[in-house]
Amino acid sequence: MERICPSVAGEQVFCVESPAPQCGLVVFGASGDLTKRKLIPALANLFKRGLLSEDFFFLGCGRKKLTDDDFRKIAADAVKDILPAAGKFLDGFHYISGDYSDSDFYGNIKKWLSNRDKKTGTIFYLSLPPSLYPQVVENLGRAELNKGDNDFVRLVVEKPFGRDLQSALELNDCLSKWFSEEQIYRIDHYLGKETVQNILMFRFANSIFEPVWNRDYIDHIQITIAESIGIETRGGYYDKSGALRDMFVNHMLSMLSLVAMEPPASFEAEHIRDEKIKLLRAIRPFNLAPWSEDIVRGQYDAGNIDGRQVPAYRQEADVEKNSKTETYIAVRLFVGNWRWQGVPFYLRTGKRLAQRVTEIAIVFKKVPHLMFASAGIEQLPANVLVLKIQPQEGIRLFFEAKRPGPKLCIGTLELDFNYAEIFGTDPPDAYQRLLLDCMLGDQTLFTRIDDVRLAWQLIDDVLNNWLQQDAQPPLYPAGGESFPQADTLIQKDGRNWRKISTRPGSPKSEM
Repeated sequence: MERICPSVAGEQVFCVESPAPQCGLVVFGASGDLTKRKLIPALANLFKRGLLSEDFFFLGCGRKKLTDDDFRKIAADAVKDILPAAGKFLDGFHYISGDYSDSDFYGNIKKWLSNRDKKTGTIFYLSLPPSLYPQVVENLGRAELNKGDNDFVRLVVEKPFGRDLQSALELNDCLSKWFSEEQIYRIDHYLGKETVQNILMFRFANSIFEPVWNRDYIDHIQITIAESIGIETRGGYYDKSGALRDMFVNHMLSMLSLVAMEPPASFEAEHIRDEKIKLLRAIRPFNLAPWSEDIVRGQYDAGNIDGRQVPAYRQEADVEKNSKTETYIAVRLFVGNWRWQGVPFYLRTGKRLAQRVTEIAIVFKKVPHLMFASAGIEQLPANVLVLKIQPQEGIRLFFEAKRPGPKLCIGTLELDFNYAEIFGTDPPDAYQRLLLDCMLGDQTLFTRIDDVRLAWQLIDDVLNNWLQQDAQPPLYPAGGESFPQADTLIQKDGRNWRKISTRPGSPKSEM
C-alpha cells in the first residue's frame, strides 16, 4: 500500500506501509509488565494509524485470574494517553486464565479461537521467562494450535534465546518440532528502532556514502549502548545472565551486522538476512589469552548518578553477595573480509554509566597530507558520522570547515539531524514496527536460527574462559565514563572512546 507522507520541505514523499491483514494476537504472560508497557500501547498506536484489521483481537492468557472486563481496564489504563476514547479498540480484548502445564488451558484457547465467526491469522506471543518456552510450545503443538484452518499461525519469542550455544540449539529443537522456521519470529526490539532501520536506507540509498564505507576511508567504528540505570527489579535474571548474554549476543551483534554487511541483492527479508549471516561468519574469533585484552568486563560499584547515591551491583536485591557477573563489557573485534580488513570495531555496553546513550560512530581516516602545516596547523580531528539510536534518534556529522575571521581559521562544524525536531513527532516505538511486520509476515527485522547459532558460537569460548578463570570483574564507579581496563583496550591502538556524557553542540567533548 503506497501512502503519501509529509516532508520537511513541503514536497510529498511516497512511503510504503501496508495495513495488517485479518489477524489477532494470543499473548502468554499477558498480565505481565511487557504487555502493559510495550505491546498494548504499540497496538493502540497502530490502531490510531489505521493499520490494524477491523476484526483484530487480543487474547490475553496467563495464570492470573482475570475477567474480560478486568483485562480491558488494564488495557484502557495502558492506552489512556494514546486513545482517550478507546472503546472500539478495547472491544477486541479478551482473557483466559489457566496453568501453562495444563492441557485443558490450551483446549480452552483452541475452543475460543474456533468460535470466532471469521478464520483469521493467529500470532502466539510468548511474553514469558524463557524457561517456560518449551512447556508452552509443546502444549501448543499437542493441541494442534500450530496449524489449522487459520490463514496463518506464527510464534513470537522474546530474547534471550538460550544462555549458551547448547541451550540455544536445544530450545530451537523444541520450537522446530512444532513450528517451521518461517513461522518463528525471534524478536530483538533494537532492530525495530527507527535509526537502526535507517542504517540500511542511509548506506544503500545514498551514493555519497557507500563508496567510502570501507577500509580505505574508515579508521574504526564504535558501537555504544550505555545505560544510566542499574538492574532495577531484574536481579534474579540478570545475575545469571550478565552483559555479554543480555546485550552483546543480540542487540550489539545485530547493529554490527547492519552497519558492516555487504549490499543485499534486494530489500527482501531473506536477502538482507543472508548478508547479515555472511558478516557474522567473517568475524574473527576472539583472542582469549589474558594479555590480549580483546574483551574486557567490569562490574559497577557504588557511586553517584545525577546527584543521587546508588548502590553497588552486589548490594542490589536478588544478587549474590560475591557475584562475578559482568555489568559492562568492551570488545575489540575484526571482520575478516575484503571490505573491512584491518578496521577495528570497538563495542561496549554497560549499566550505571554517566548517561543513557546508544549510538554507532563511524570514524573516518584523517586526510593523508595536511597542507596547512606550514601555517601552524599540524593536526585536525577526524570526520565522524554518528547514528544516534537513543535517547534522541537522528544523525550527526562532524567535519572541518573555515570559521569566520582570519584567513586561516579552521574548526569542527556539526550537522545534526533529529527525528523529533525535523518531523515534529517522536519516531514510532520499536514494537509498533515489529508487531506490524509480524502480522504482515515480514521477517527482515527478526533473527534467523543460523544468526542465533553464529552469535553463540562467537562467545561460547569467552563464557567458558571466564568460568575457568573464576575471577571477580574489575569494579567501576557508578556514574563514571569508563575504567582503566576498558580504556586500555582501545588506547593501545592509539584511539580513544567517545565521551558518553556530552554537551549538545560541543564537538570537543565528542572524542
